Amino acid sequence: MKQIIYTIILSIIAAQTPAQIVSVLNKTDQQPIFNVFIFNANKSTITNEFGKADLKGFEKSDHIVFQHPAFKNLHTSYKELEKNDFIIKLEESVLNLDEIIVSASQWEQQKSEVPNKIFTIPGREIQFTNPQTTADLLGVSDKVFIQKSQMGGGSPMIRGFAANRILMVVDGVRMNNAIYRSGNLQNVISLDANAIENSEVILGPGSVIYGSDAIGGVIDFHTKRPKLTTTDKPNISANTLLRYGSANFEKTGHIDFNLGFEKLAFLSSLTYSDYNDLLMGSVKHEEYTRPEYVDKINSVDTIINNQNKNLQRFTLYNQFNLLQKIRYRPSKNLDIEYAFHYSELSDVPRYDRLIEYSDNKLKYAEWYYGPQKWMMNSIKVLHKSEFAMYDNSKLTLALQNYEESRHDRKLNKTSLRHRQENVRLITVNLDFEKTIKENSELFYGFEIADNLVNSSGIIENINTGNEIKSASRYPDGSKYSSIALYLNQKRIIKEKISFIAGLRFNQINTTAIFDTTFYPFPFDEIKLNHSALNGSLGAVYKPYTSTQINFNFSTGFRAPNIDDLGKVFDSEPGNVIVPNENLGPEYIYNIDLGITSSFYEKLQIEISCFGSFINNVMVRDDFDYNGLDSIIYDSTLSKVEALVNADYGLLFGVNFSLYADLSSHFSLKTHLNYIKGQDQDKNPLRHVTPVYGATHVIYTRENFKADLYSLYNGAIKNSELSSTEQAKPHLYASDINGNPYSPAWYTINLKTSYQITKKIQLNAGMENILNVRYRPYSSGIIAPGRNFILALRGRF
Repeated sequence: MKQIIYTIILSIIAAQTPAQIVSVLNKTDQQPIFNVFIFNANKSTITNEFGKADLKGFEKSDHIVFQHPAFKNLHTSYKELEKNDFIIKLEESVLNLDEIIVSASQWEQQKSEVPNKIFTIPGREIQFTNPQTTADLLGVSDKVFIQKSQMGGGSPMIRGFAANRILMVVDGVRMNNAIYRSGNLQNVISLDANAIENSEVILGPGSVIYGSDAIGGVIDFHTKRPKLTTTDKPNISANTLLRYGSANFEKTGHIDFNLGFEKLAFLSSLTYSDYNDLLMGSVKHEEYTRPEYVDKINSVDTIINNQNKNLQRFTLYNQFNLLQKIRYRPSKNLDIEYAFHYSELSDVPRYDRLIEYSDNKLKYAEWYYGPQKWMMNSIKVLHKSEFAMYDNSKLTLALQNYEESRHDRKLNKTSLRHRQENVRLITVNLDFEKTIKENSELFYGFEIADNLVNSSGIIENINTGNEIKSASRYPDGSKYSSIALYLNQKRIIKEKISFIAGLRFNQINTTAIFDTTFYPFPFDEIKLNHSALNGSLGAVYKPYTSTQINFNFSTGFRAPNIDDLGKVFDSEPGNVIVPNENLGPEYIYNIDLGITSSFYEKLQIEISCFGSFINNVMVRDDFDYNGLDSIIYDSTLSKVEALVNADYGLLFGVNFSLYADLSSHFSLKTHLNYIKGQDQDKNPLRHVTPVYGATHVIYTRENFKADLYSLYNGAIKNSELSSTEQAKPHLYASDINGNPYSPAWYTINLKTSYQITKKIQLNAGMENILNVRYRPYSSGIIAPGRNFILALRGRF
């Protein structure tokens, strides 16, 4: 009885003891850190989204550890916390120790339990590096190669794949639509880099979870979410940005605003960017300069000498992005979120076409993309339960409308050709997570996607304004739909070994109806129905706490979309692509092997290698049109080509990364990527990049961070260029034999940030300090020359 009374008295005293709240901040920028694990020998807790945690129960502790994957561990005592007014500041670490990832299964998992090669670009890295576009954001990783045909673009390349072989996902919704092309694709910039919380990239096939288009990799963007309040006061916050870049006279303004109540929250985000013509460097490769351009004088096309040959006329454009989210959480088991995305670009000149020559004269007077518009409405419903079927479920409904157009006119011609495309994409995703046993989880679900493509073409006489109908780029009214089911299981054995195995069944239907008015095709309709069963089997083995070995075997599948099947266009000067009714799917079989070792929580080394066998690989090859190997297209005799299924292709590569926390202030990280690939005839594959990488030396102290780094690319000899790239000599330098090749290059760069006050941060940087004139592989535009960046951020 006495013991019971004593226990009750202690409980009453404990209940009346005020809670002691600790605040955990990033030492560099004074911002709160979410998900910091705080523990001692007997108790643990975790910080909330405001970087706060209750230390009740830690009062007598002489040893408390603060742990987060992106920060150095901090060991302290409760008395020391009292001396510091319960404010803890953690130092950033370059080591990647057991991050939380979502992309591998659509649900949060420990990275150390997943065999796929995945990396994350965190929000703090996005803010520090200040990328102008989302394409530049991906380049920040040093593991994704970015190609650009014009300044208003950016096409990611991963492991020898690009465009419609890489799946882009935003907040769980696939962006890839029926006209994502096999050539370089510039759509990623529709997303606002300033609205992205973080991004995850899967290197290699992600087809079991994501289906067709994911044979080369998956880029998974997570945009900012509305934040609810955890107190009796509304959660009101705002972030602002003003940024200037000298190389293209960038002027960017951004604001996002959060208003959160206990169950309801709102998030609004707005960004506007304006760019002038881009200035290239002035050191090396004089052949890259822009000596002349076309402009109108007295309504006549006139070739004008460029007073500044390093100024790339015309590359200017502007962009507007809007994001609106509404979140409603009526109970702890139900969370509903509505999102509205809108992006619009101005006209974007296609620089690589504007520098083409024909008969020793510039070929085009005009070539530009019309306003690229992307709009998405989505609803996501998260539900937690104790049902037999699932512990967590996620329903995602999305409607996307995408509009793009192309406009071109040759020098001294009056005919301005306009081609416009509109795509409506509806997707339904239902994903489930179920813990079967303590060491086993099940992930399963289905996806439905339905595309409708409208395409039109007209030719306008610029003198009279008269318009006549012309051939569209794609078959108007084309349909492309898919349905898929998937099942994935993870099992952990004795904490040292984890296995993940999965299957996915895909059914894809395509219908393209051709108008033979302009092109007398030997067919007026193509209907394709393809199905495939993909699988993956992977394992993670941790022989020691500091070492992890990954193995993953996976298969992938990509069915031809409307762009593959139905378009007619000039791929490069003198060539024309025509439809191929016999085009079939391509399949990939991939093996990944990787090892990660860390030493004394100071040094981490990652080495991964992969090999991919692509069967029935879609490649561009010589073809015939009604028995002819050449036809007149756009007033030019052009060789006929088409996408065809080659026997096979082979890809292999190695990725190396090193991370080191050298001292309390200095860190080092370096990445190197090597990829090779060829088809069955030993011809180089188009999207295989040169050796590339980066090395960073990072200095941090309270309120300040600096990153001095070098980006570098190896050369690609003429014999290593694909035939399609050899056909574009105007985009390459010339070797000693006068043949096109891609030269090696490197740049030196510096980025800094200084936290002026708790709410105001100044970012300053200088890119391409040596002012090198270089063109990244396969790109149309020359990279920026010396670029001064100045940004002011506010957090309120």
